[in-house]
Amino acid sequence: MAKMIFVNLPVKDVEASIAFYQAIGATKDERFSQPGKAASMQFSDTIVFMLLSHDFFAGFSPKPIADAHQSTEVLLCLSQDSREAVDAITEAAATAGGKADIRPPQDHGFMYGRSFEDPDGHIFEPMYMDLDAALAAMGSQIQAA
Repeated sequence: MAKMIFVNLPVKDVEASIAFYQAIGATKDERFSQPGKAASMQFSDTIVFMLLSHDFFAGFSPKPIADAHQSTEVLLCLSQDSREAVDAITEAAATAGGKADIRPPQDHGFMYGRSFEDPDGHIFEPMYMDLDAALAAMGSQIQAA
């Protein structure tokens, strides 16, 4: 079995969150979803977002749920296949009720990234990296040091 990541996110409105995550390319897996309580949203073969109502999420952690609109609990970086895909997912997030470009876009030539928040304030950083160009840039920096 491939190693996978299941990101459990507390959300205020499970149904609204399902619509948002579908808009950015995730597919709902009914087998692991419970109406009003939890939704399993498959983003790729190895990444699944588990959207959990606050009451349901609270049963998994002894700590209070952070208000992601007020504090940062995690930054979720999602690799994309191209710069255009970075732009597309960011714009889809904004159209679906999220907030695009919560910080300025980053363009380092070999790496390009933007950011967005989902409706609950969770921060995502879609990015594209040209691996060969990144390694070449790192090699020139190492040689210059």
